Amino acid sequence: MTSFIKKLFGTLAQKPWEKEQAAIDNQHLGKTFNLPKQTSAVIVIFGISTVLFSLVLTSYLYTIPPEQDTNFLLKPNLLWINTVILFFVTYFFGKITKDLEKKNTTKIKKNLILVGGLSYLFLFGQTFFWYQLMQDEKFVSTNSYFSSFYFFTALHGLHLLGGLFFWGKVCSKTLKLKESEIMSQSKTISALSLYWTFLLIVWLAFFLTMYVFNDAVIAWCKDLLT
Repeated sequence: MTSFIKKLFGTLAQKPWEKEQAAIDNQHLGKTFNLPKQTSAVIVIFGISTVLFSLVLTSYLYTIPPEQDTNFLLKPNLLWINTVILFFVTYFFGKITKDLEKKNTTKIKKNLILVGGLSYLFLFGQTFFWYQLMQDEKFVSTNSYFSSFYFFTALHGLHLLGGLFFWGKVCSKTLKLKESEIMSQSKTISALSLYWTFLLIVWLAFFLTMYVFNDAVIAWCKDLLT
């Protein structure tokens, strides 16, 4: 990841109008980054999803009325549990990526199954949390906070379901392979690992803004609005 960032900003800093750089560019094959097509597709999804989630977060910040009450919010431990589950998913994906780099394929199948199981557990936790909110009479129409909360978690859940669809295809194919053949799926599995890392980052942004530091964020937005 560090080398990728260096390459990116190194490319942006180049001056193609200068003779020295033009001579270098003439020798170039036209491929700046040595990225597999799977990873490139995930990066494109990153860009689109980042814009989408940023719009949701911005709309939340700018639609909070000055009189928004901050004392009614439900503060159960379930969202903390779901956050820990996502950390474990990313952790096991990290183990899979390292095993692929070392060509140690013995535990990859087991870890892939763990990743899927934990991801479904996260979705179940989110669904149950919605049930808790509705039992407490906190619906989409209750106020701007809950409308944003439901929308954001639903959007994140859809992204996770999309990832699980491709996980299912990769996992089912990998489970049928012999250990010596698993390396043929290394690029796809690495791209999936990157996708889940992005899902964790998006979730943390939501979790910190709308849950952990929500009262402070609302107070800050009230100052802006007034």
